[in-house]
Amino acid sequence: MNCQSKKMELLGSAPIPKALLAMGIPTMIGMLVNAFYNLVDAWFVGGLGERQMGAISVVYPLGQVVVGLGLLFGNGAASYISRLLGREDSENADKVASTALYGSVSIGTVIIIFSMVFLKPLLRLLGATDSILPYAAAYAGIYIVFCIFNVFNVTMNNIVTSEGAAKTTMIALLTGAILNIALDPLFIYVLELGVAGAAIATAISQVVSTCVYLTYILRKKSVFHFRVKDCTYTKEIMTEILKIGVPTLVFQILTSLSISLINNAAGDYGDSAIAGMGVVTRLISMGSLSVFGFIKGFQPIAGYSYGARKFDRLHEAIKTSILWSTIFCVIFGLVLVLFPAAIVSQFTKGDAEMIRIGAASLRANGITIMLFGFYTVYSSLFLALGKGRDGFFLGACRQGICFIPVILLLPAVWDLKGILYAQPIADILSGVITVCMAIPLHKRLKKML
Repeated sequence: MNCQSKKMELLGSAPIPKALLAMGIPTMIGMLVNAFYNLVDAWFVGGLGERQMGAISVVYPLGQVVVGLGLLFGNGAASYISRLLGREDSENADKVASTALYGSVSIGTVIIIFSMVFLKPLLRLLGATDSILPYAAAYAGIYIVFCIFNVFNVTMNNIVTSEGAAKTTMIALLTGAILNIALDPLFIYVLELGVAGAAIATAISQVVSTCVYLTYILRKKSVFHFRVKDCTYTKEIMTEILKIGVPTLVFQILTSLSISLINNAAGDYGDSAIAGMGVVTRLISMGSLSVFGFIKGFQPIAGYSYGARKFDRLHEAIKTSILWSTIFCVIFGLVLVLFPAAIVSQFTKGDAEMIRIGAASLRANGITIMLFGFYTVYSSLFLALGKGRDGFFLGACRQGICFIPVILLLPAVWDLKGILYAQPIADILSGVITVCMAIPLHKRLKKML
């Protein structure tokens, strides 16, 4: 059996536990390490002071918006590709992959140029104070430019996973992450470049990850060919990409907006509050990205099974994914709940106020992150099945529909605690909505058996 046949066998007929492990674990490990090196970045920068820590916290959501373009095309294409492969339509799957890759890089370039032209106003909008702004500008001036490589990487991440090659994604993410961890202390402290050094280390790691994906393409390991002539911006292809990709991009924008709203609200309580909440954001992202990584393996299995009308297989994949992701979230959440102060203290020289604020928020978030696996399985499932409207709504709940009203209203009546508990409250509301949407979905799927 050749490599491509093995990929299709994994998506279509391998036992669900084996398929989820083969597809989900490599991507989960890759994204876990990717999130870990973001934490390491924060750990090294935290040694410079709370203003520098606040700077990378402010820049983080801007980078996420740029990367969201990769998700717009990559995740939108991945859902459609999985269903096309399930219907054995490899010709159109090839066109979709090429269209997504070149489209994301082209639009990403335009957005990055816009971001650099209006960099300082954007940083102020994202919560940079007068004392944080110089450090944020130094970091963003390098980090945002090299985000074009991350746009490419994120797009390829989704496309490669959709064809069953999750190990390649893991290798790309691991290689970049390990390199970034090694380069951080060199550029930040040995060469004394400060926050700019952290940005340079991240930029180099992104370029190396891109090289891994390019090697995969050039060695013809992929099911797809990624030829410019195969780019086909037809109504059918763009509709299928955008109906899944736009909800994913909106989700990414809402994630960035939620971080910005937290930064702006925390700014009233000083740089220590911004730094403390920035640490919490990265710690929670470590858990959530790990779950996203695992669910990236679930999505193509769900899409392929739905396209091939293998509904028993789809039900088993849903049930197993919920169980496994929830177990992970409970363990991760308990660690945050039991050791919040000890964890936050690793990211500061001894700022007591930063530790106090970060620990209180981390403890509350640790409790509600336990719901995240259940929520993410269903928000991803709707997109995998091509149900863009439902996926859009549910994906927008946690950090948009439920979060924004809470973060805008609660601090006015509960002061700092309103900021600390905004996300946990939004998590609970999102969990309730997920249950309400999951029940009718299962009723519809049951009728198809």
